[in-house]
Amino acid sequence: MTRIATRTYSIRDAEFLRQQGIHPVLARLYAARGLRDPGDLSSELASLLQPSGLLHIDGAAVYLADAIAARKKLVIVADYDCDGATACAVGMRGLRMLGAKVDYIVPNRFEYGYGLTPEIVALAVKEKSPDIIVTVDNGIASVEGVEEARRRGIDVVVTDHHLPGDRLPDARVIVNPNQPACGFPSKNLAGVGVMFYVLLALRGELRRRGVFDAQNQPRLDALLDLVALGTVADVVKLDANNRILVAQGLKRMRAGRMQAGVAALFRAAGREARRATPFDLGFALGPRLNAAGRLADMSLGIECLTTDDEGRAWQIAQQLDTINRERREIEADMQDTALLLLDAYEADDNATITVFDESWHQGVIGIVASRLKDKFYRPTITFAPAGDGTLKGSGRSIPGFHLRDALDLVSKQAPSLIKKFGGHAMAAGLTIEGEALAAFTEAFEAVGRSWLGKHQLERVIETDGPLEDAYFTPQFIALLDEQVWGQGFAPPVFCDDFAVVNQRVLKEKHLKLLLEKDGRRYDAIWFNHAESLPDKARVAYRLDANDYNGMVRVQLCVEHAEAVPPRI
Repeated sequence: MTRIATRTYSIRDAEFLRQQGIHPVLARLYAARGLRDPGDLSSELASLLQPSGLLHIDGAAVYLADAIAARKKLVIVADYDCDGATACAVGMRGLRMLGAKVDYIVPNRFEYGYGLTPEIVALAVKEKSPDIIVTVDNGIASVEGVEEARRRGIDVVVTDHHLPGDRLPDARVIVNPNQPACGFPSKNLAGVGVMFYVLLALRGELRRRGVFDAQNQPRLDALLDLVALGTVADVVKLDANNRILVAQGLKRMRAGRMQAGVAALFRAAGREARRATPFDLGFALGPRLNAAGRLADMSLGIECLTTDDEGRAWQIAQQLDTINRERREIEADMQDTALLLLDAYEADDNATITVFDESWHQGVIGIVASRLKDKFYRPTITFAPAGDGTLKGSGRSIPGFHLRDALDLVSKQAPSLIKKFGGHAMAAGLTIEGEALAAFTEAFEAVGRSWLGKHQLERVIETDGPLEDAYFTPQFIALLDEQVWGQGFAPPVFCDDFAVVNQRVLKEKHLKLLLEKDGRRYDAIWFNHAESLPDKARVAYRLDANDYNGMVRVQLCVEHAEAVPPRI
């Protein structure tokens, strides 16, 4: 069941924003997203929260500055997703700019799994001979891995943003806005954002030591294209601080000032960097980088982001594009299998979905879980065989159901069911024994039933209500595209009643429409929806500028449509 709802907003707040010179429609959109202070719209670096607010970051800066002075070898242990790859690239580039001797290693998800495990410590020692290990986008749950490093005489600096478990690793220093007692106002930094902040603090410490001054210090803002890419791709909430990081990264991309690998990824995706948007980062560049970690080895993606050789970057970007096409084919087959397995699934009778197939690919189960979650609007976990009698699971959730906490509760109620788990409110991963699948499914469903009421299992399309006719223009769309929209700061979706003048199905899966309102006609398209609409429909839509043969026309991208309710 899906319904359309209009966001409420304070007319007073909207009027205040308008009086500060903000476009009247933007003022309304911002007010509906809880924004009251025009200062929160600043995209200037001077408005960033100070690094000192992060617990232990000053200690990390001192420790790393000492390590650089002593010429100790740092080895970054990265995660194999886009956030991990960009965080690793930021760490590699930034630490080298600051004088460090640094290398990296990234686990292959199929051999070693996630995070700083004892096995990865052993591999790092064998291949890289580190004096110090620095984790990026992982480490907060690596209790055993940190113990193994300490046993071998290696200090560990943890930089992470994931939620901690009951026990923190005994690392030399931990920088994570979500660790206990950290008062940093933005809990939403991605892993790449945390690493960027560590570099800011380290540069400040090196200035205090006289290594640099304000004139000759390295320009860390040169890394903001990578920070923006990782932040958007990891789907963290775009609070005011993250919006600054993303806005600054987009600004650099649009100006052509980006890493060779980022430019190559734009080209491989067929996108124009001079028109870069968060959508490009989340749905074009991010998936191509993620594909390496899902099907191959993320070291390929990291090399793309760390090389300054444009030819090599383009070569890798083409490889990543090919891998991403393969990922799409695998995903489509897995989705078809999942829908067959769920053919008898009754959403009204279930609060969750757990599904497994022996043929599934570990690297793609997360995407399939996301697609199933979108289709059925239920917290979903998909499992694939891990090859040793265990199953790897990847979950995606809906608002109101904290997935990591749900797994934690299952683990506490039935300690033998889950071997390990971790993640966020909306996404998590886990490992179980194959023979425990039925018991886990039952336990997970029990948590779902106890936590989720009927209203929470109803999909709500939140809209910003009607849009005045005067704003159906390419100029207004360009104004919207200049803003930083994303997770937690939702892109505008408008809603109005239209007469359906014409409709036809394209490629057997997209509904092409001609809609009419107040005597004006608009082209519209509903992607991946082929069912026809009634003559009068209430349509929730995004505005899009369709550039065809040099002509720019307004097009409505339909998010949802339903019959206009009868007037009482």
